[in-house]
Amino acid sequence: MGRATVTGGARSKAARAPRSGRAGQDWYFALALALFVGVGVWFSRQIQDFLVPPTKNVATPTLVGQTLSDALGTAERTHMKATVVQRTPSDRYPKDVVMRQDPAAGASVREGRQISLVVSNGVQVFSMPDLRYETRRELGLDLSRYKLVLGKVRVVQSEDVPADAVVSQDPAPLVSVRVGTTVNVELSKGGPTSVRVPNFINAPIDDVRQQAADEHVHFGQIVWTPFGRFGPPRGVVVRQNPAPNALIDAAEPVSLQVSAGPLQTGYLIHQVHATVTIPEDTASEPGQSPTVRVQVRDETGTWNVYNAFAQPKQRLDFNLTAVGTSELDVFVNNELIDSTKLGVEPPVQEKQILGPRPPHASPAPNLLPKGFH
Repeated sequence: MGRATVTGGARSKAARAPRSGRAGQDWYFALALALFVGVGVWFSRQIQDFLVPPTKNVATPTLVGQTLSDALGTAERTHMKATVVQRTPSDRYPKDVVMRQDPAAGASVREGRQISLVVSNGVQVFSMPDLRYETRRELGLDLSRYKLVLGKVRVVQSEDVPADAVVSQDPAPLVSVRVGTTVNVELSKGGPTSVRVPNFINAPIDDVRQQAADEHVHFGQIVWTPFGRFGPPRGVVVRQNPAPNALIDAAEPVSLQVSAGPLQTGYLIHQVHATVTIPEDTASEPGQSPTVRVQVRDETGTWNVYNAFAQPKQRLDFNLTAVGTSELDVFVNNELIDSTKLGVEPPVQEKQILGPRPPHASPAPNLLPKGFH
């Protein structure tokens, strides 16, 4: 029984030996395969790094507040590319200074990444446009064009400005303003839509002017006509258009024919080119534009050719037609600063003998413009 035990143990040991040899071969094969794969991966990575250089992440530099040239240089030194995508006015950043950037400063990005820049155009100062008499639509277009902001809108009564048009504005015309300035306006409720024309015939022109102002009637052409020695006295209205008592639109003008007087045979017509230069020291306060009124006085009366704000040293040019003795007056802040003769009418015929109109004398001529009745 002991021999049988020894023989069985030997047989058992002989049976396990082949299994131990195969396990060793598997281990060597797995090790060789892993080594081969590792070498292949390493070799592939080396080829990729040779053909495509590796990239790394960097922090975006701070470009806001730098001048554009400095910002471009900073981006280049950090291996990034800066590009201007927009320019815009600013009262905070001077001209050509970076206002915004994208990506923001400190962001982690790859080398070579583009940084988009918004650069300041600086403060844009310009003269405030004259918005008076503009309709609401025209007002909106002008504010948009000049990049101004509409502020308070107040509706007021006005006999001279049409309904829904600008009566006044703040800031005033020609005042220096910036982009984004708030503009407050007053809009007209409007006066009467129609008026009945008074009878001006045979009335003195001075009385007629006052009556027209009281009844909100606007004059168009006023033609002074020499009717000869038998004509009406000087300054008397001879004809008008539209006729007395006509119902017209409130904005429609009324034209008049006025007698030049019995001693007049006609007036000299002066066509003049006038230039007015606003003095440098005319501003009532520093930074404010003076009010300027340029006025012509001739044989037809007194009328304005300019009545608005103007800049010191600004030059105003006019082509004027004046009748008879005439002057050009310049007022700055309602103070007369200059008066210039435009023309002088020859003396009247004081020795002309006047007498009654002959029985068959022709009526006073109608010298009004075509279409004037």
